[in-house]
Amino acid sequence: MRLALCNEVLGTLPLARQCETAAALGYDGLEIAPFTLADDPPALTAGRAAEIRRTVEAAGIVVTGLHWLLVKPAGLSLTSPDAALRTRTLAVMTRLCGLCAELGGRVLVHGSPAQRAIADGETHAVAWARLRDALAAIADIAHREGVTYCIEPLSRKETALINTVAEAAELVRDVGKPGLRTMIDCSAAGQAEVQPVAELIDAWLPTGLVAHVQINDPNRRAPGQGAMDFVPIARALKRNGYGGTVAVEPFDYVPDGPGAAAFAAGYWRGVLAAA
Repeated sequence: MRLALCNEVLGTLPLARQCETAAALGYDGLEIAPFTLADDPPALTAGRAAEIRRTVEAAGIVVTGLHWLLVKPAGLSLTSPDAALRTRTLAVMTRLCGLCAELGGRVLVHGSPAQRAIADGETHAVAWARLRDALAAIADIAHREGVTYCIEPLSRKETALINTVAEAAELVRDVGKPGLRTMIDCSAAGQAEVQPVAELIDAWLPTGLVAHVQINDPNRRAPGQGAMDFVPIARALKRNGYGGTVAVEPFDYVPDGPGAAAFAAGYWRGVLAAA
C-alpha cells in the first residue's frame, strides 16, 4: 500500500513546498485536486503536466491520482436537463483522464456531489441514468489512458445519488467496463453505511470493484482525530491483499493543514504497525 496526501491539505503552500513537506512526513505521493493547479484545469497542456510531474518526482514522491474533479471550471453537471452542459462536463472529465495519465497517476476519484445532483422536478431514476451514461462513456476514455475512474459513494448530507458502496457497485456492474470502479471513503462510509468499514472492505475488495481507499474520520478530520478505529480497517486491507493507494483526505484541518498531514502520517504508521 502506498500512502498519499490529498494536496489541498497543504494548499497554502506552493506545489514544490507541498511535495517537499509530504515527502518529509513520509508520504509516498500526492493525490491532486485539479483546481489547485489552475483555474481552468482542462486547459493545462501536456507540457505543463510534464513540468508538474517533474516537480513532484523531484521531491521523491509521485502523483497517485486526481480527486475533487469538477470544482473548476464552475457550473458543471452530469445530471442537468441541459444536454449541452452534460456534454461540456464530459469533455472536462475526458481531459482530466488524460491529465491524470500525463502526471503519472492511476486513479481519478469522482466525488463532486453538486455536479451529480438530482435536478429540481426530476426523479432519482432520471439522474441515475444520466450519470450511468456519462460514466459509461468516460470508462472507455479512462481505459484508453491507462487509468481507473472511480465513482465515490458520499453521505446523504452531500448527495442523494450514490450513497453506499453497494449502490456504486450496482452502477459499476451496470456499466460493465474495466475503466470504471468505485472506492471506499472512510468518512462517508462512517456516515452512510450500516456495516463498519472493515466489513465493507471484506465484502467488496474481493469483487474487484473497489480500486481506491481514502482515510478520514466521519467528523471530517484526519484519521485518528475522531472516534473511528483504523486498526481494523488496516487489518482488513492487509487481509484482502490491497496493493493500491490509501489517501489521507481530511476536510477540517486540525491544528492546520501541515499539522493535520503530519498527524495523519504518524497515526497511519502506528496503525499499520498495530495491524
